Amino acid sequence: MEKLLSFGPLFIVVASLLWSLDGLLRVSLYSLPPIVVVFMEHLVGFALIFPFAYGQRHLLKKLNVKMWGAFAWVTVLSSVLGTLFYTAALGQVQFAQFSVVVLLQQLEPLIVLVFARLVLKEPLSKRFIPWFITAIVAAYFISFPDLQVNWETGSGTVIAAIFAIAAAFSWGSSTVFSRYALLQLPTILTTAVRFGLASLLAGTLVALFGRVPTVAALTSFQWMTILTIALSTGMVALSIYYYGLKRTPARIATICELAWPLSAVAIDYMYFHKSLTVTQGLGALALLLTIYKVSSMVREQNETTPVVAT
Repeated sequence: MEKLLSFGPLFIVVASLLWSLDGLLRVSLYSLPPIVVVFMEHLVGFALIFPFAYGQRHLLKKLNVKMWGAFAWVTVLSSVLGTLFYTAALGQVQFAQFSVVVLLQQLEPLIVLVFARLVLKEPLSKRFIPWFITAIVAAYFISFPDLQVNWETGSGTVIAAIFAIAAAFSWGSSTVFSRYALLQLPTILTTAVRFGLASLLAGTLVALFGRVPTVAALTSFQWMTILTIALSTGMVALSIYYYGLKRTPARIATICELAWPLSAVAIDYMYFHKSLTVTQGLGALALLLTIYKVSSMVREQNETTPVVAT
């Protein structure tokens, strides 16, 4: 059991599977401004995790400027701007599923790779690079069943591309800075700090944009949906992800996260009865093999490294 709990990639895959359900939950909140949804899901998530993190609050006194800078980076870019950039990018191409936005989002693992090298000094072994390339190609096969990108999305394509790259940069770099914080703090406290800071930032934006009346007018059904998100694809999923990220190098974590588009395709098949194409099937098999191979690298490392504190 101790070995299982110390095997980070498993928890990253579980979190990614939960994230793939996010769209199904959020569809009922389409009438709310994105910033209101961001604020409420972080506020509710923080309220739920606060009692568990309260006993660890003394550790915050040990944080230096670099650590607070890492939290600020993750809060601004991942919790708020990343989501807004991606939403804006999809809006520019009329939410076309196989558009340049989805293509450019696949830059995220490459961004993680660069930041992991610069910030965390993670080495790039010869064993890892071929599997990294395989994962990127497999993700392309899964995302684009006919292997073609829809470039005909109107005059907003260039703007959409810029927003998509900004979102990929926001989320990719935040993965690395999250691990930087996790190497020095417990998982629960790291999650609580991120949700607390994101609540403050998003709450400020809600007030500045005059959306306070929208928050006050939330229906009981919308409250229940937000609570469900917090207990599944929101705070709980992030806590599980952080638990795994603490035990997994960022360069390998970003490959395991690709279980998200893989499970999204599975949901399309089971929930919306959309059959998989041959290319998606091949991509899925290649991605599963890649996740297994890079995870084995972590397992080998764990056999010679003490279990990380939670």
